[in-house]
Amino acid sequence: MNRVTALALGKQTRRMSAEAETSIIRLLFCGPHFAAADAYTREYLQPRHPLIQVDNAPLDGVADVIGNYDMCVVKNMRLNSSIISRATKMKLIMQYGVGLEGVDIHAATTHGIKVAKIPSSITGNAASCAEMAIYLMLGLLRKQNEMESSVKKMILGQPVGETLLGKTVFIMGFGGIGFQLAKRLRPFGVKVLATKRSWDSTLQSNRGTYDDLVDEKGGLQDFHKFAQAADIVVCCLAMNSETAGIVNKSFISSMKKGAHLVNIARGGLLNYEAVLCHLKSGHLGGLGIDVAWTEPFDPDDPVFKFPNVILTPHVAGVTEFSYRSMAKVVGDVAIQLREGAPLTGIEFVN
Repeated sequence: MNRVTALALGKQTRRMSAEAETSIIRLLFCGPHFAAADAYTREYLQPRHPLIQVDNAPLDGVADVIGNYDMCVVKNMRLNSSIISRATKMKLIMQYGVGLEGVDIHAATTHGIKVAKIPSSITGNAASCAEMAIYLMLGLLRKQNEMESSVKKMILGQPVGETLLGKTVFIMGFGGIGFQLAKRLRPFGVKVLATKRSWDSTLQSNRGTYDDLVDEKGGLQDFHKFAQAADIVVCCLAMNSETAGIVNKSFISSMKKGAHLVNIARGGLLNYEAVLCHLKSGHLGGLGIDVAWTEPFDPDDPVFKFPNVILTPHVAGVTEFSYRSMAKVVGDVAIQLREGAPLTGIEFVN
């Protein structure tokens, strides 16, 4: 092989290597929490798709590396305009679920970046959250913390709990989770009240319409009226500027004395001082929350010291079924992105 041929082959090899490098799609997961999201997505893609690289960055390191990535899954990261401005290669920002309140969508749009969520109805996420709501409702009614205390003290027959049977449940926000919750509540023999921004007659499943699942329908104007009638209020609202802190002192005061409050949506929907005040006064009969005002949760928070409070670590949607399903959606989108195909299986918000 002469020198000219060797040089030509060297250039060709470097060019092929550079082309292979640019064809790699880099997917960034933000932060250490919800680690199964990263692991399951990586497991779904590898080893069949070696040109899709799945990485994780600590929350305080995202801004420094985001410019190297084509796609980002935010998890509980706050992507503000400053961070998004550094995402010079970014084509898609998405959530491992439905909550996008941490993403500056306007900034992403300005920089030509699409933002999307995964519809809860196709992954089992809504069903998982609905099951968690029922778990928290039953835990409050049967006094889970007091039962654990009785076991430790070797006391039988205490505490005396309540049944879900015969209760009135108010579902605040009859979206995907609210719908799945109403379906699961029917066999318990409860009365279901629900609010939704707008109701229509669209069939929600092959089993019937809203009327099969909801005894009384209302809108935003009915929040306090339904709260007065309910034994249990379940917050399933999306988090936005209109709903932040919507469960405030006025709302909780309008609830029946001794009624229970469950939140499996977002912590910021509940006003912290209002919740603490009504737990101290005894007006709030119980609080079951999978989400809190600041996350990770502060185990020393005064709210968590009450025996009628049940806390779970933001795992309502974190189940084997839902996370494997969402990993497939994220993985498929990464594959589509690399192949230049239309992005499917996700819901764009810009």
